[in-house]
Order: sequence, then structure tokens, then C-alpha cells
Amino acid sequence: MNFLIVDDDETFSSVLKRAIKRRGFEVTVASSAEQALTLLETFKPDLATLDLKMDGASGITLIPRLLEVNPDIRILILTGYASISTAVEAIKLGATDYLAKPADADQILEKLKYSEPNPDIEIADKPMSVGRLEWEHIQKVLNEHEGNISATARALGMHRRTLQRKLQKRPVKEDH
Repeated sequence: MNFLIVDDDETFSSVLKRAIKRRGFEVTVASSAEQALTLLETFKPDLATLDLKMDGASGITLIPRLLEVNPDIRILILTGYASISTAVEAIKLGATDYLAKPADADQILEKLKYSEPNPDIEIADKPMSVGRLEWEHIQKVLNEHEGNISATARALGMHRRTLQRKLQKRPVKEDH
């Protein structure tokens, strides 16, 4: 089986490539969405992990092209910037699943192999924190404005620089 890794973190890509190869896959790595598009001219992946936030285009933009190349491909969005709105968009576009970094090869392969819907999924005991709700709302509005920071800031009623500072921060972690 062919496995495509699209991630601009060279260290992560290298470690993941070795781990996936050890499990018997043929692995190809692209450090950008643009490089991945070029690879898809000659490489037909069966499985793929796509980083959401990279220099240049987002990994999510590759989903339609990957499905053209192989309609049966299983795609995992892997990101350190997880939010509900990006997860929903990725699934709507055809991604198989979505996983927040850090993740190891076993977790990634588990998500790609066994992605049947789970009606018994654990539901959180408490609601999201105010910080996490703010992060999710900002991501939703940013997505609605196609990544335009100025339009998003106007829609949120905040200064553009304030929004940029908030976007530079990592998402607020939830206590489980």
C-alpha cells in the first residue's frame, strides 16, 4: 500500500515515514501542498496524512485532488491547530478522519484503518472552557471568511492585530 505524508515539519515527517515504512508501507513525503500535487502525477496513494497548517496552501486543499487520483483513498487530517470548524470542513470535503498532533504511527494507522462511526463515543463531562470556545468561534468565523484576517476581525468586532495575536497562540487545551 502507498502512503503519502504531507507535512512541513521535516522532523515529524522523517520519524513518521520511518515508522510507517517499518509497518510495510511504501511511503512518499511532500513538504507542501504544492509539492504533493506534483507527486500525484506519478504516485497514487492508498492512505494519506495531511497537515492542516503549512506554509503555502493548507493540506485540506489536497482532498479533492487525492480523491480524483484514488476514490478509495483514506485521508487523515493531522494538525496542531485542531478546531471543530476545520474538522467539519475536512470531513465534508472527503477526509476519512481528523487527529490532533502530537500523534504516533499507531494512532494514525488506527484512525485510517478503523474509521467506522462510533455512536458510543465518550461525551465530555463538562462544557468547553471559555478560552476554547473563543478559539473555536474564531476558527469558525475565519473559515467563513476564507482565511481573510481583516474580514474576520471586522466580523468579530476586534482589531486585526488583536486577532493576529490570538491566531499565533496554540489552541486552548481541554482538561479531560
